Amino acid sequence: MKHALPTIAARATPVVFVLLWSTGFIATKYVLTGAEPLTYLTVRMALAVAIMAMVVAIVRPRWPDRAGVGHSIVAGILVQGFYLAGTVLAVAHSVPVGLSALIPGLQPVLTSTLASRFLGERVTPLQWGGLMLGLVGVGLILHGRPISGDAGWGWFASAASLVSITLGTLYQKRFCGGIDWRTGSLIQQIAALLLLGLGAFALETNTIHWTTGFVLSVTWLAVVLSIGTVGLLYWLLRRQASSQVASLFYLVPAVTALMAYILFGETLDAVAIVGMVACGAAVLLVNRARA
Repeated sequence: MKHALPTIAARATPVVFVLLWSTGFIATKYVLTGAEPLTYLTVRMALAVAIMAMVVAIVRPRWPDRAGVGHSIVAGILVQGFYLAGTVLAVAHSVPVGLSALIPGLQPVLTSTLASRFLGERVTPLQWGGLMLGLVGVGLILHGRPISGDAGWGWFASAASLVSITLGTLYQKRFCGGIDWRTGSLIQQIAALLLLGLGAFALETNTIHWTTGFVLSVTWLAVVLSIGTVGLLYWLLRRQASSQVASLFYLVPAVTALMAYILFGETLDAVAIVGMVACGAAVLLVNRARA
């Protein structure tokens, strides 16, 4: 039984990752009622930095060298800076949550294309078929949902977040695989905090309404998402090919749609259910082909 635990954990991690990552879109719906986008993200990242600083002070893990620090800063700015800012700004500019859910759905194809070109990872024809099937599934999930925003900045922010999370995950895999996740995460969060804090100070009023919903949502997003789920993402990137990990993002729109159906009563029609099945099949196909 003791020897089986690592195998069980490895198989369960992708499922846990998808479930937790999907909650980020749901929590964002609540948290934006208490603060402006960059101000909220600054509070979230400050809390994450405080927690990780305590962890590092207690555990005392090995710090990366100067090059490792630089790579961690770049990865943090991409994954926890520009990606989060783009996603939240898109929602704040009235781009529907459905479009935010579409962003991870586009990532696997872009990630696999870049990984094949720059990391030397071979993407087989069967995997490309799975990636395309997942893209179709995402389209079915978002069928009939409004995907228009009232400002061009929202569309720009959505595109920027897609590019940032794709480049960030590839950069993390290429340059940060040997860095201790605790010190690496702390450096990344500090870099993102400085970026988001400067943006909030320059562009927003920094007004915060400390309601119970805001505090609970920010705590969840800081602890579970910025620390726990990003840590799971990097753990997966160390052990799997980029295209395999990216394929998990196909499941995020499906899980988000299901959560929205349960929590907010949003419509989940037969077309969306077929799309969810297609996304699940796509992930299975990509990972089976890799195996």
